[in-house]
Amino acid sequence: MNAARQQLLKTWIAAILWLILIAFESTDWLSAANTSRILYPLFHFLTGVDPIRFVIWDYYIRKVGHFVGYFALSYLLFRAWRATLPVPDMPRWSSQWARISFFMTALVACLDEWHQTYLASRTGTLNDVALDTSAALVAQVVIFFLLSLRSGGRLPTRSSSAV
Repeated sequence: MNAARQQLLKTWIAAILWLILIAFESTDWLSAANTSRILYPLFHFLTGVDPIRFVIWDYYIRKVGHFVGYFALSYLLFRAWRATLPVPDMPRWSSQWARISFFMTALVACLDEWHQTYLASRTGTLNDVALDTSAALVAQVVIFFLLSLRSGGRLPTRSSSAV
């Protein structure tokens, strides 16, 4: 197997493993009721937080987890699509990779929340889909600007990113 094939395989394995992690986090085992049994004693020990305030902390921890998880998924999918669909005239960034990554992440967010509607201990909400999709969009914007900074501050042009 050549180096390009190995890189392609590595990028997709990372994205697929992250998808598996998201699917696992969507189960009954990692519902708020189950995780708070572990997190509350830990937070109480570290910060002295009382049970009422912990409910608020737990909510925000879960939302930050959503954002970070879907930001990372969007990034990993971007890397995988960049390795899969090379663009000869623009090797660092392509709107095609960004669009595919964004919409795949949004699809996973929708499916994840839909799946949670069937679990008694979970709730699937449109707010979480919006949060997850926002994370995907922010990831793509960050990737765009970081890659443009690395290429000497030149932003990719429309003609050079078309495929």
